Amino acid sequence: MSTPYPFTAIVGQDDLRLALLLNAVSPAVGGVLVRGEKGTAKSTAVRALSALLPEVDVITGCRFSCDPVAPDPVCPDGPHEAGTGAARAARMVELPVGASEDRLVGALDIERALAEGVKAFEPGLLAHAHRGILYVDEVNLLHDHLVDLLLDAAAMGASYVEREGVSVRHAARFLLVGTMNPEEGELRPQLLDRFGLTVEVSASREPDQRVEVVRRRLAYDDQPAAFAARWDDEESSVRARIVAARALLPEVRLGDAALRQIAATCAAFEVDGMRADIVMARTATALAAWAGRTDVLAEDVRQAALLALPHRRRRNPFDAPGLDEDKLDDTLQEFGDQGEDDDPDPDGPGGGGGQPPQDGGPTPDAGAGDTPARPEAGEGGEPQPSGAGEQQAVRAGEPFRTKMLSVPGLGEGAAGRRSRARTAHGRTTGARRPQGALTKLHLAATIQAAAPHQRARGRQGRGLVVRRDDLRQATREGREGNLVLFVVDASGSMAARQRMGAVKGAVLSLLLDAYQRRDKVGLITFRGKDAEVALPPTSSVDAAAARLEVLPTGGRTPLAAGLLKAHDVLRVERLRDPSRRPLVVVVTDGRATGGVDPVALAGRSARLLAAEGVASVVVDCEAGAVRLGLAAELARELGGPAVTLDELRADSIAGLVKDVSGTSRRAA
Repeated sequence: MSTPYPFTAIVGQDDLRLALLLNAVSPAVGGVLVRGEKGTAKSTAVRALSALLPEVDVITGCRFSCDPVAPDPVCPDGPHEAGTGAARAARMVELPVGASEDRLVGALDIERALAEGVKAFEPGLLAHAHRGILYVDEVNLLHDHLVDLLLDAAAMGASYVEREGVSVRHAARFLLVGTMNPEEGELRPQLLDRFGLTVEVSASREPDQRVEVVRRRLAYDDQPAAFAARWDDEESSVRARIVAARALLPEVRLGDAALRQIAATCAAFEVDGMRADIVMARTATALAAWAGRTDVLAEDVRQAALLALPHRRRRNPFDAPGLDEDKLDDTLQEFGDQGEDDDPDPDGPGGGGGQPPQDGGPTPDAGAGDTPARPEAGEGGEPQPSGAGEQQAVRAGEPFRTKMLSVPGLGEGAAGRRSRARTAHGRTTGARRPQGALTKLHLAATIQAAAPHQRARGRQGRGLVVRRDDLRQATREGREGNLVLFVVDASGSMAARQRMGAVKGAVLSLLLDAYQRRDKVGLITFRGKDAEVALPPTSSVDAAAARLEVLPTGGRTPLAAGLLKAHDVLRVERLRDPSRRPLVVVVTDGRATGGVDPVALAGRSARLLAAEGVASVVVDCEAGAVRLGLAAELARELGGPAVTLDELRADSIAGLVKDVSGTSRRAA
C-alpha cells in the first residue's frame, strides 16, 4: 500500500481541513462538498484524512462491517451474535464517475431469486464504505440518479435494494466527501442542499506559501515513507483529538440562545426548508467538541453558518457563492444572549478555537488553473472597446423562462431533461432479451415468455418454472441532456444597445434552461472578418454566462464563418462523445455581409449542417418596421424552425412551441 500524504503536512486550506475533521468527529453533520479549481489539495486532503480515522472493530467474515458490540439485526450476512471481532483500519472507498447503479448499491441475482427463491446479494460500494469514508471525485459529473441514491443512503444510514418484490437492506453509515471543479458544471440545487457542509478552495497567491507547497511535495515524491515519518507526532496528536472529541460529543449542550441564533441566521439568509438549521446545529456541536468544550458558543454558530449555508442560499447558477459576513455578524449580535454568564475558555482543553493544526503541506496536483482575464471595466462596469469599430459590451436583459426546444428522435445520451432517449430510468416502453447482466426485469414479458413451456418443463401445480432464456429486460424511455451550441451574431447590425441587451438576455435565458436540463453548452461568436469559439463545449453554464457578459459587438457579419465554425466544433465533439446529440441555436437577424457573395456562402454552410442531420433553431433578432425575413430563410436552409425573441418566451401567445425539426443521424 502506498504511503498517504500526511494530513497535517497540507499547507493552508484551513476551512477544508476543519470541515473534514468535523465530519470525522460527527458523521451526522452530513458530509462535505469541496469546490475549487484543479490542483488545490482536494483529493489529497480526503485521502490523508482516512489515515487519521481510528480503527474499527468488525465481525469476522461479515461483508457489511457489522460492529460486534451492536451488530445490525437485519444484516444480510446475519444474524450475528454480539461478541468480539477483529480491528481493522477505516476504509476509504472511491466511487468512480462512470460507476453503474449495481456497482454502487450492490446487485441482486434476479435469476436465482425467481427460480430458487433465494436472496443472492453481492454488496456494492455503499456496503464497503460502511463505518469509513466514501469519496466521490468530480461528483458534479456523476449521473443524477446515482447522486440521489448516494445521498439518500447517507441521510438514512442504510441502503435499500428493491427489484420486483425482492428487497435487501443493510447499514450504510459513512463520511461522504465529494469534490468538484465548478468550471466543469454545477450540481443541481436540490443535490447541493443534501451535502452538510461546503468549502470553496483555491490555490494560495502568497509566494512563500506556494514555495513551501512545492518544497514539501518534492520531498514527499522523493521519499514518501521518510517524509510521512517526520509528521508522525502531529498525525498521532490529531488522531487522539478526534477520538477525544467523539467521546465528548454526547455531552455537548446546545442551549436555547445558540438555537435562536441558528434559526435567525437561516431565516435571515432565506434558506429553503429546515435542513440548514439541523446541519448548523450539528456542526456547531461538533465544533464545540473539537475545541474540547461542552457548551456551544456564538463563535461556533458563526463558523457553522460559514460552512453550512453558502451552497443553500444560491438561487440560480449565475449567483456568486458565499455569505455576507457583516449581515451574519449583525444577525448573531441581534439574537445573541446578552445576559449569559462568563463563557468558558473559547480555546478549551483542545486549544485552537476549533481550528485544525496549522502545519500544512503540498497538494499532489499543485498548481492552479488560470482563468482568462476580462477586459478592463469602464464606467458602469462595462468593458472598454479594444479594437477599431468595436463597441462596448452591453449588459444582458432580464432572463426569462423559455419555451422547450428539443432534438427529434430517440437518443441514447447522458441522463438529462431535454430530449427523448433510451435510459436506465424512466417509463417502461417495452421488453427485450437482456444483453449482458439483467438489471431491470420486465416481469410480465418474462412470464409471457415462460408460460408456453410449462408443460414441457414438468410443471405440476408448484408455480411457474422460469429459465434463463425466459428473462426479459425492461426497455425504458426518459430524457437526455444535449450539447447546445450557441452561434451568436455580434456584428454591427446587432449592435444597437437596446437590441443587443435583449439578445443577450435571450441567450442568458437559454443558458439557464440548459443548466436546468443538464446540457453541455458552447458559445461561438462571429463579427468583423471571422468567427471564434468564445467557449468550447463545457458543462459550466457559469463560464458561458461570463463570456456572454463581456461579448463585444461591431463590424461586418461573417454568417458563413460562424456556421462553418459550428460544423468544426461539432465534428470534434462527435468524436469525443458520440452519444450526445447536438442542438445548434443560431442567434442572428440573418444578414450576411463581407466577402464575395456572402448570402450564397451562408446558404451553403447552412445546408452542410442540415446534410449531417444537425438539429438547429434560429432565434430571429430582426427588428424594425421593415423586415427582410432573412433569418426565416436561414432556418429553412438549416432544416429547422425560426422563432422571434417574443415567441421564445414560455408565456408568449405569439406562436406555438415547435420541437426542432430535421433529422439526426442517430435518431431512432
